[in-house]
Amino acid sequence: MAGTLEAQVSVNVSIGSRPDWGPVGYTEANYYYLPDIEAYYDIRASNFIYINNGTWVRARYLPTRYRNYDLYNGYKVVLTDYHGSRPYAHFNTHKVKYYRGPRPRPVVVREVHHYHDDHKHYKKHKKHHKHHHDD
Repeated sequence: MAGTLEAQVSVNVSIGSRPDWGPVGYTEANYYYLPDIEAYYDIRASNFIYINNGTWVRARYLPTRYRNYDLYNGYKVVLTDYHGSRPYAHFNTHKVKYYRGPRPRPVVVREVHHYHDDHKHYKKHKKHHKHHHDD
């Protein structure tokens, strides 16, 4: 029974390249921001950056408090516009711009372009709906 309680997830990562769970097609990115756990992933160094006791730390693996977090299906923001060594310097901006919680799609790339498209669809649907009631 103890073996089932301590299940671990194995994730294949090649040093300096996109992890298996990372979004495809963004070779210019150095970091992912993971809003659900308020952490970053450094693609080149193949490590996570997260807050531990008030300090940003780098580690090859996420801490045990995130052991049930699903990297494959979790919300990811590809930071294509940041190339420094401390993405967490912009944490307060990232935290507000890419909030935690449920979203319509698991992967967002830098800007939330698909929300704009969804809004257009909503407006179109609303207009159609209004026209339907005018009959």
